[in-house]
Amino acid sequence: MSYLLGVVLFALAILISVSLHEAGHLLTAKAFGMKVTKFFVGFGPTVWSFQRGETEYGVKGIPLGGFCKIVGMTPQDDDVEPGDESRVMWRYPVWKRTIVMAAGSVTHFALALITIWILAVSAGLPNPDFPTTDAQARQEPAVIQLSDCVVPENAVRACTSADAASPAAQAQLRNGDRITSVNGTPVNSYGDLLTTLRGLKPGDTAQIAYVRDGQPGTTSTVLAQTQRPPLDNPTGAAAPVAALGVGLVPSTPTRVTYGPVGAFGATADFTGELAVGTVKALQRLPQKVPALWTALTGGERDVDTPISVVGASRLGGEAVENNAWLVFFMLFVSLNFFIGVFNLLPLLPVDGGHIAIAWFERARSWVYARIGRADPGRVDYLKLMPFTYVVILIGGAFTLLTIAADVVNPITLFSR
Repeated sequence: MSYLLGVVLFALAILISVSLHEAGHLLTAKAFGMKVTKFFVGFGPTVWSFQRGETEYGVKGIPLGGFCKIVGMTPQDDDVEPGDESRVMWRYPVWKRTIVMAAGSVTHFALALITIWILAVSAGLPNPDFPTTDAQARQEPAVIQLSDCVVPENAVRACTSADAASPAAQAQLRNGDRITSVNGTPVNSYGDLLTTLRGLKPGDTAQIAYVRDGQPGTTSTVLAQTQRPPLDNPTGAAAPVAALGVGLVPSTPTRVTYGPVGAFGATADFTGELAVGTVKALQRLPQKVPALWTALTGGERDVDTPISVVGASRLGGEAVENNAWLVFFMLFVSLNFFIGVFNLLPLLPVDGGHIAIAWFERARSWVYARIGRADPGRVDYLKLMPFTYVVILIGGAFTLLTIAADVVNPITLFSR
């Protein structure tokens, strides 16, 4: 039940954010005097609507987005009523049209920023000093987290009855113990522990000194065997090595909370990292198509592949089911930021395409005026329709592929 509740909540949050996107277009267009005839949440048949002034507001039967109808977005629009010629969108200054078209993305960015700030002062944001690379992790003190077993191959998976028991657990070590030496060799960091263990062989006896709750202790155990690449070449070939059956418990907290004022700076820093990550994700989209197809045809789903609204809602359901509300809201932040950036791409039919054309017209008019030639006027959108259809076709196919992968072979963050 909690999973289904999470799915519904996340889907509702997406619907609200998309509706606010359209509201951004509506409010800015009306503020500049443009004529807006329709504002609807959803698509398909009308469920309910009302007329206020010149605009019809309502709800459609298919809750998959929304739309805002601004009269005369292009010179080729033929739905301009007599007397409204001066209020059509394409006649307005380019800066006003830019604000109206960018207002949707700005709304998504605002939702993301507000959510990040709230998280910063409540649940906390990811700690920028938390170790995220192997090199950083190896500088941490050797405070251990016991594994249930030692997996013999170089893989991350659940333990089975065939796997060797953890030597650390057999030696009565506990989660949170800090190892200080192995066979007399001092261990000052997790990296020292790994280096020392690599100097031993599977089946060797290890004499371990540790500190527990401030008190020193010693124990011994027989090391198991696993497969790992060389420490100095993580992408190299794996070979048999000795294993203690422990992981690292970083001493650095994973999250940091801030005061109301300090949260603004933390929000800006986190947003900058999110922007870089979003741009990189967009650049990787073409490379992920084969991985999505592999997932759809029965292969393992790469966690780095794109997800659709369906996949995001399923992850939201998992987050609620596991009481991981921070994950829920971070998903909401990431999705809003991604949608905001995607809508600014200079491609029709998204908002960024209209903005790009408006500024192209302005630049072209400026150049023609400087060289003494007549203004060529507005861009003919009808001539751009073949390119627009190509973008729609590619985007639609990619969306269907992503949705299918999310239904058949979804990404999961928690064991269910």
